[in-house]
Amino acid sequence: MNMEWLSGAIDYGVIGLLAVLSVVIVAIGMERYAFYRRLDVKAVGDIKSLELMLSRKLFVIASVASNAPYLGLLGTVFGIMLTFYKMGQDAGIDTAQIMVGLALALKATAVGLGVALVAVVLYNTLLRKAKVMMLEWEIANGR
Repeated sequence: MNMEWLSGAIDYGVIGLLAVLSVVIVAIGMERYAFYRRLDVKAVGDIKSLELMLSRKLFVIASVASNAPYLGLLGTVFGIMLTFYKMGQDAGIDTAQIMVGLALALKATAVGLGVALVAVVLYNTLLRKAKVMMLEWEIANGR
């Protein structure tokens, strides 16, 4: 069984998916921020409607923040599997080849953690802004 496909699965599958997810969360974050800036809190009729408007799409950012490290870990597992496979195929494998395989594995972990960190910061920033806007509504409406 040839496992060379794992190298492409790590680079284009796992890391590619993480790159797409990072673009998605940044786009959602920018859209939410723009929405928050142009929303007139005082014009909203009730607090529940306001909360629904403010929290829309935030679950996507939270989901990426929660799962990006696991996707990176999946890439790490694939990279280590590939390295062990190459070691098993060639008893005289040189250490440089082993290090390249482990570096590929760690690259997936680093990308997963990077995407998660960006997502967590975006989520917390937007959630804080939403809570402040809800408090402003409550203050303006005497609640």
